[in-house]
Amino acid sequence: MCILFIALQQHPDYPLILCANRDEYHHRPTAAAHFWPTEPQLLAGKDLSAGGSWLGVNRRGDLAALTNIRAPHLIRDDCRSRGELVIKALQSPITPAWLMQHRQDYNPFNLVFGSAAGLFCCNSLSGEILPLTAGFHAVSNGALDDIWPKMAQGTRALQQLVGADQPLDTEALLALMRDATEADEAQLPATGIEPEWERKLSAIFIRHPQYGTRSTTLVLQHRTGIMQFIEVRYNSAGRELGQEKFQFALSETRL
Repeated sequence: MCILFIALQQHPDYPLILCANRDEYHHRPTAAAHFWPTEPQLLAGKDLSAGGSWLGVNRRGDLAALTNIRAPHLIRDDCRSRGELVIKALQSPITPAWLMQHRQDYNPFNLVFGSAAGLFCCNSLSGEILPLTAGFHAVSNGALDDIWPKMAQGTRALQQLVGADQPLDTEALLALMRDATEADEAQLPATGIEPEWERKLSAIFIRHPQYGTRSTTLVLQHRTGIMQFIEVRYNSAGRELGQEKFQFALSETRL
């Protein structure tokens, strides 16, 4: 399902900060983040089942990240894999017109795409493509900046960590994304799934033997045009499996 927290133009040194968790079935085969041999400008993890990705960047500083919209009654078996949207957005600029024309080819999704100079979020159900204003944002399995408990909780935590008077602490950002606190029953959203799963999925970090948080990714763009990409992977018990860290200069800095 996934969740994203974004700080845009809120830190004096980092105009773009993104913290993301990928939630998926543990049996789904996945490759760790890497520069793709067939797309050497593209850095992303890879879904080995369908061939796409959930989050990635390229050497120009473009970013694309995907979350599923939780609408079980609308899921179809004949749709294209949503993960290919991330790859399309990183290969060449994706246009609003193309997204509106093809959004029904996929099961419901949110797609965050663009760069520090301009990020957008496409909600395939509403048909809206909204610009992300300077500030703090959360994207999960509903609308942009919805008020689900984990979205509000993570946004508040990110605001506390991203301040002009303190250096950016990547370990603290990773700890934020490992918060397994579940929402109180009275605060749970009603999205059409069983109450027990609604409760499990209400945490930022989901721990379950079958389905849960598979990885955390940080994307940090420095004002000098240096991009950091950190991926931490987890097993079905929520224990760390390994890390990948990348740092590179953007080929075309856009702040």
